[in-house]
Amino acid sequence: MSNQANNTKVDIDYTHQQVPAGARRGFWSMFMIMMGFTFFSASMWVGQKLAEGLDLYGFIGALILGGVILGAYTGALGFVGGESGLSLDNLAIRSFGRYGSYLPSAMISFTQIGWFGVGLAMFAIPVASQLLGDNKTYEYLLVAIAGICMTASAYKGIKSLTIISFIAVPCVAILGTVAMIMAIQKGDATIVDQFARSTSDLGIIGGAGLVVGSFVSGGSATPNFTRFARSGKMGCIITVIAFFIGNSLMFCFGAVSSICVGGNDIFDVMLNLNLFYIAILVLGLNIWTTNDNALYSAGLGLANITKLSKKTLVLATGLLGTLAAEWLYWNFCGFLNILNCTLPPVGIIIVISYFMHRKAYINGTVAINNVEWGAVAGVAAGAVVANLVPWGIASINGMVVASICYLAGNALQHRNN
Repeated sequence: MSNQANNTKVDIDYTHQQVPAGARRGFWSMFMIMMGFTFFSASMWVGQKLAEGLDLYGFIGALILGGVILGAYTGALGFVGGESGLSLDNLAIRSFGRYGSYLPSAMISFTQIGWFGVGLAMFAIPVASQLLGDNKTYEYLLVAIAGICMTASAYKGIKSLTIISFIAVPCVAILGTVAMIMAIQKGDATIVDQFARSTSDLGIIGGAGLVVGSFVSGGSATPNFTRFARSGKMGCIITVIAFFIGNSLMFCFGAVSSICVGGNDIFDVMLNLNLFYIAILVLGLNIWTTNDNALYSAGLGLANITKLSKKTLVLATGLLGTLAAEWLYWNFCGFLNILNCTLPPVGIIIVISYFMHRKAYINGTVAINNVEWGAVAGVAAGAVVANLVPWGIASINGMVVASICYLAGNALQHRNN
């Protein structure tokens, strides 16, 4: 009997259950994971747009306002994940229902597989171009190599994510910041004057909307990682700090690239400074941390739907994202940005449900129905409003509508009961 117990495999990622106290992690381990999570290369594209439409003070104002909104949203999810020890999908089972949770699980999985593929292409295309010219064969080869490496580390789970983050975060932060400062010093004018050359009038509100939209969909998966924190307070604090520092660095890298060398990201800055091999290292590590987290979240989401092993699904989704990487990069980025608006309604409903029934969540006595129709309707209505209403900040519009629908549906259900 004891031998049988010893041979039982332990799921170190706690796919379908609460993370126990003994598996929780300390501050620095969680901080590095969350910092790596926020090192999202596509955010540098947003930094470029901010630089094109704002002066320096407008840029800083947009970073602060957008950071406060994004920090409040992800911080709330970080608290819920840390206190409950539950993943996004396990929280969705309680707020959307057993079968209703398939909707948010499918949405998060679909978007994260998409961004995984886009990330692979963001690495392979510029590196292959610089090394070997515009040769598609070499691009595909680099995509395959990067896809195998990133899928392998995501397959190993939270321990591997931690190791990659401890390597990547200091390298990207230090080397990228040094290159950014060197580029500014090399410029033909002060940083204020270079920002003043912006070619459009974006406005601080519009800029803040871009800041929030840049990572609000990925931020919805925050509980998948903060569930390993030792408390809700730790999960919240680490998340808010990581999003402010990590996202702001990405925006600054993109902005400086745009105003100093006319490029898209810190890779272009480093090339301009003749730091080619460091550029490859920083770009690769930057994408690796986010892609690992994306694939990890996709595996958890699909495991909730299919009940298959998360590790098996990580391999399958990694293969799919790798095979489709080039197509996703050239054809799917716009659609993925539309999908970004559908996930904040999911996150806000999970947060509201948790605080409405907090004691039951903590005690494990929360009632689980097959479908919570108020939550499902909230996501559908919130997604429509977020994508179609032209004023305000899309993700906030979607969250407000989703909250109203969910609370109304919840009140109606209790009245009927």
